[in-house]
Amino acid sequence: MPRPVTMFTGQWQDLSFDQVAEKMSGLGYDGLELACGGDHFDVKAALEQDDYCEKKHAALDKYGLKCWSLSNHCVGQCVLDLIDFRHQSIVPAYVWGDGDPAGVAQRAAEEMKNTARAAKKFGVDIVNGFTGSSIWQWFYSFPPVPQSKIDDGYKLLAERWNPILDVFGECGIKFALEVHPTEIAFDLYSAEAALKALDYRPEFGFNFDPSHLLWQGVDPVEFIRAFPDRIYHVHMKDAITTLNGRSGILASHLNFGDRRRGWDFRSLGRGSVNFEEIIRELNKIDYQGPLSVEWEDSGMDRDHGAEESLDFVRSMDFAPSNVAFDAAFDKDAKA
Repeated sequence: MPRPVTMFTGQWQDLSFDQVAEKMSGLGYDGLELACGGDHFDVKAALEQDDYCEKKHAALDKYGLKCWSLSNHCVGQCVLDLIDFRHQSIVPAYVWGDGDPAGVAQRAAEEMKNTARAAKKFGVDIVNGFTGSSIWQWFYSFPPVPQSKIDDGYKLLAERWNPILDVFGECGIKFALEVHPTEIAFDLYSAEAALKALDYRPEFGFNFDPSHLLWQGVDPVEFIRAFPDRIYHVHMKDAITTLNGRSGILASHLNFGDRRRGWDFRSLGRGSVNFEEIIRELNKIDYQGPLSVEWEDSGMDRDHGAEESLDFVRSMDFAPSNVAFDAAFDKDAKA
């Protein structure tokens, strides 16, 4: 049976839940990966209102949609980050509070615990998100950064995230970190370091997103091979490098969509990600969860992108063979 195809609602938060649900249902999506923000999914309301989750499921049913996971990227970002003015716009006012960095980090940690509790109440077992990073600003080591400072960053991951993951464990929920620049794990080796820092606890795994690996020069398929038992959720997202002798891979402080950038996101099938090899590897590890479209392409109308992305994923997803193609020639087996 083909894997369900969902749409991540994070890039559609200017629309109401009903508008997004109606749109994606009309296109033929199987479900939504609900972002915790606006009225798409309200963590606080889910815990405080007895009928919130029931009403949300009824609304999904109305549009013939399901939900397999929640996502709370922006709040998770604030758990480890060095908090500054940028974070105020990405978290609820009650998490931001007075903006004191220590308070924001503490409230973000509590909100992530509550996200696990809300997920349990809602009936899903995966929460996708970010961790933030206290050491990302040192990704280029000049002035030189002592290894001890990098080690301290992973120690802080354990210090702040283990109590959160304890609640995830109590609730039977897995946290799937989207490996991504600005996170404590942004490529294959930093992902290994994050797992080690958390003592390989089962509550912590990855939301596999090939786009962020591709432009860094990491083969997304190798990431799946490295962590076959930690791929808890999959984002379908494409990207392309556009290096032309003038552009750089660090993107020159240019915004997405600027033709001078050295890389950018693209609608599915219009970038450089080899999705066929990804599907083959997901088949090998027996990943049966949703393939969730995270659509970002500054050069394309998003309604057009949502429609063609669904068609692309459906055409690309195939079941593994249950028989060797040359089995017909094995006369001994036939006898």
